[in-house]
Amino acid sequence: RKESSAASDVYKRQEWTHFIIPLKDGTQLAARAWLPINAASDPVPSILEYIPYRKRDGTAIRDEQMHPYWAAFGYACIRVDMRGCGESTGLMLDEYLQQELDDAVEVIAWLAEQAWCSGKVGMMGKSWGGFNSLQVAAMAPAALKAVVTVCSTDDRYADDIHYRGGALLLENFSWASTMTCYMAKAPDPLLLPDTWRTQWLQRLENMPFLAKQWLEHSYKDDYWRHGSINEDYSAIKAAVYCVGGWGDAYSETIPRMMRGLSCGKKALIGPWAHKYPNYASPKPEMDFLGEAKRWWDYWLKDIENGIMTEPTIAAYIQDGVPPQAAYDERPGLWVEGDQWPIQTHSINLQPSESGQLVETDAGGQLSVNSPLTTGAAGGEFCVIWCGPDFPTEQRQDDANSLCFDTQPMAQAVSLLGGAVFRARVTSDQACGQIILRLCDVAPDGSSTRITYGMLNLAMRAGLENPQPVVAGQSMEITIKLDDIGYEIPQGHKLRLAVSTAYFPLLWPAAQKASLTIDLSTAHLSIPCHDRSGRLSRDLGHGYVCPVNTMTHIRPEKHTRSTQINAANGLHTTIIDDDFGEFTFDDHGLTVGEICHEEHAVLPHDPHSATSLCQWHSRQSRSGWEIDVYSSLKVTCDATHYYLDARLEALENGQQVHLKTWQESIPRGFS
Repeated sequence: RKESSAASDVYKRQEWTHFIIPLKDGTQLAARAWLPINAASDPVPSILEYIPYRKRDGTAIRDEQMHPYWAAFGYACIRVDMRGCGESTGLMLDEYLQQELDDAVEVIAWLAEQAWCSGKVGMMGKSWGGFNSLQVAAMAPAALKAVVTVCSTDDRYADDIHYRGGALLLENFSWASTMTCYMAKAPDPLLLPDTWRTQWLQRLENMPFLAKQWLEHSYKDDYWRHGSINEDYSAIKAAVYCVGGWGDAYSETIPRMMRGLSCGKKALIGPWAHKYPNYASPKPEMDFLGEAKRWWDYWLKDIENGIMTEPTIAAYIQDGVPPQAAYDERPGLWVEGDQWPIQTHSINLQPSESGQLVETDAGGQLSVNSPLTTGAAGGEFCVIWCGPDFPTEQRQDDANSLCFDTQPMAQAVSLLGGAVFRARVTSDQACGQIILRLCDVAPDGSSTRITYGMLNLAMRAGLENPQPVVAGQSMEITIKLDDIGYEIPQGHKLRLAVSTAYFPLLWPAAQKASLTIDLSTAHLSIPCHDRSGRLSRDLGHGYVCPVNTMTHIRPEKHTRSTQINAANGLHTTIIDDDFGEFTFDDHGLTVGEICHEEHAVLPHDPHSATSLCQWHSRQSRSGWEIDVYSSLKVTCDATHYYLDARLEALENGQQVHLKTWQESIPRGFS
């Protein structure tokens, strides 16, 4: 991919590879910047990206692919490492703390005061940077005028990697391990020759046990309300452009924000996983850099370019395709509208005792008690690395579920929006989970997961209002499945699959419960689209700016498999992510990372569940080598989770730090 030729000669650029932004408490935040060379005499707006992922190595390539582009069009693009990360001083003790947000507000004020800044600031980012862009916008700093948030959330409990539907995600532990690895890396001695080692050892000594912190809050309490901007959408005054994809774990956020935000707003939802859409997978890519430039031009430079007269939301309806673990491309159609859902009608269906989805009233009741191994075909909760992580063939998970099918479709049907299921259910235990999947069943019987939703029955009255489950007592439940754009081909069936387990995405409930559904109360409503209102403008093609050269030592490789022990039926999902090893030619730093995960469960014993995540990161230069090893193992019984973790750091082969944690955490409502 090449940089846009239109950008090449608009503004001549300069790069500041490393500089310091001072905070009032003495903390120094490390930053990298790209800006026009004449910005001091002709000030320009600033665009801030503020994340913990290390500008020197972690996101260096990604930063070079994006920020120089906007600088070429007259913006000062500033990439800042949060305190306690990279070469920034201080400590990072958790995600999205008030300290993090206060620091960002101070950075924005600092940017606005610089001679090269016009006084207007935008903020952007993906994932963590998308989260805190919204959270900082809710603090309404005067200079912040616009935000571009990609693959982010407005609700830290309902739609992050910790819980979903009030049920505990195993991603909670994988992500805790990932962050420990990133936080334990050393600053670069080339940039901090006198202080890097002291700074590094201080971080290691004060490493938080994130898995414990997140596990101690099993429902939406004040811990999760903090930083959840859907608590008060009206606090956001800056204009917000929301970008994401159906293949991402955070697609739910965009429809909610389009309904809730009262500021200037716009949304774009493609087929993509957790990636920027100019180099996303699956394709089609789009001109994200150019689209963001249009947003910055309108809100930061007052250029009337028509972006706010276009329909508010553009969404992609994916064609139905056979299930597979990775997709290079998802064919489909872009449509647009001014509100969500962009729909023309709804399908209303009821599950029947005969196993059909019908339009007429049905009655009776059916029960389901799925093997705990159900979910092995569910793929990764958040597809980030784009290995073999998408949901695969669903037939085995369907066989372990209660399934209801429509008749073959007389004509293609396009789903666009979030289906809602309502029913009365009864559990034979004082707990339970219910997981719903909508699947596209082809004439040959293959089953593709379209979308899904889940509920910890203790959260049936709301995620902030847990209620004990009483065995044998009927409960009213409402489950909204994730919004999706998907066309079911003519001749295919739509399947509703209901299960009581979904491992390894969800940790099993404390007891293996059988759920009975009162079919006379069960209703499924699905928003649909007639494929009118097609997107009238060209979204362009994906491209990135040239990056500094690297020497590759070991190639990147990602694998995922499930092993079944014939003796006892133990299912073990094994994930190996090797991010390769390479050297940055411009400054000689060599980096490499490897992650290994194992998640296992027996079919009928919820207390057999285990999760193991191990990381090894390496940094080196001639005469200097840093190795960090971390591991986290989680087990459980009916009342507690048991966490066993270890962090070891080596300098030139000699151990300089070792810390272990053993914690017992009450299960709470999870």
